[in-house]
This record gives sequence, C-alpha cells and structure tokens, in this order.
Amino acid sequence: MDPGAGEVPSTASEAAPSSSSTEIPAPADQPGPVPSSPQPSRYESQKRRDWKTFLQYLRNHKPPLSLQRCSGAHVIEFLKYLDQFGKTKVHAPTCAHYGLPSPPAPCPCPLRQAWGSLDALIGRLRAAYEESGGSPESNPFAARAVRIYLREVREAQAKARGIPYEKKKRKRPLIPKINTGASSSAAAEAAGPAMTRGEGSSPPVSSAVGEESRV
Repeated sequence: MDPGAGEVPSTASEAAPSSSSTEIPAPADQPGPVPSSPQPSRYESQKRRDWKTFLQYLRNHKPPLSLQRCSGAHVIEFLKYLDQFGKTKVHAPTCAHYGLPSPPAPCPCPLRQAWGSLDALIGRLRAAYEESGGSPESNPFAARAVRIYLREVREAQAKARGIPYEKKKRKRPLIPKINTGASSSAAAEAAGPAMTRGEGSSPPVSSAVGEESRV
C-alpha cells in the first residue's frame, strides 16, 4: 500500500484546482463599471415633457412658428389649445349647477384645464425657456398678458365651480413688544428731583424780560 495514499494535502497549492472555484482576473485595461447618472426629479421630468410639447405645438402651428417669434399671445393660444385635454368641469353661467361645488347631477358643460394646472405649467415653461438660452426680458411666458389671462381663468373658474382660490398668507415672525411703560415711568421719576432742584435757580423768562424793560 502506498503510504501517501489517503493523505490530505497540507496546503491549498497542493490541492487540485476546482473549476467552480477558479477566478479569472480581469484584464488591467478593462474599464470599470460606469456610474449611473442620477435620475431627474419629478419636477425636472415634467418640465422636459412640457417643453417638448410646446416646441411640437410651435412646429405644428399654421404657419409654423419659431421660438424667437413667440409672444405672450401665442402662449395664451397654447393654453386654450390645452383645454381640450382638460378634466375639470367648468359650468357655464346658464347651467343650473353654476357656482355649486358639488353638483347633484351631471351636465353637458365642457371640461377645461384647471387654473392650478395652467399656473404650474407656465412656471415650468418659464424656467425651461431661460434654461434653453432665452433671456428673462424676452420670456413670453412671463408676459403681462399671460398673467392677466391666468387671473381671469382663476376668477372665472372660482365663480363657476363655487371654489374660491385664496392665496396662502405667509406667517410673519412675531416681534416681542418692548414694555415702554416701565422705562418711561423710571425716566420721569429720575427727572422729577432734577426739576425740583432747578426751581428758583433762574427767574422765569417773562419776569426776566420785564426786569430788562424796567431798566
């Protein structure tokens, strides 16, 4: 019998290599894993989609309209175009449900884009315009006509839906009031003895003028 038979190898180098445990080193020139770019926020993703939608609207405009020639009037036209995709019921003044927050029955009044959605959309497009190289002075989304249109939509929808849109008031920091009563009374008490000591030290102005006239 072979004396070496059945002996366990003392070192790992003496053991036979296993195909399952063999590791193949990566080449030195192989690039490592590329770090994934951070995912854009929900606001950034929505802003990009809105910007692409607006540029597509300009291309489909008849006649086609360039971004440089776009004005506040074209922005308002775009907002009215979006009304056909709205999901907010806006009652007409002649509707029986006009001004009711919760109508009891359906009505044929059209669906519109809610004022809040339009206001947020304009904010995103205004930022996207300037991020694309446009100047704030020529930003059509910041035009006065657009602000007036949004205000009119807000007021009209508030009356039609019976839901007033109120701006959130910012809370002003509370400023502690200084108690001036104690300080004024202390000052009066301190000034009292001084005025008492000063009496008789000099004649009144009227008496002094009289003495000069008699002289």
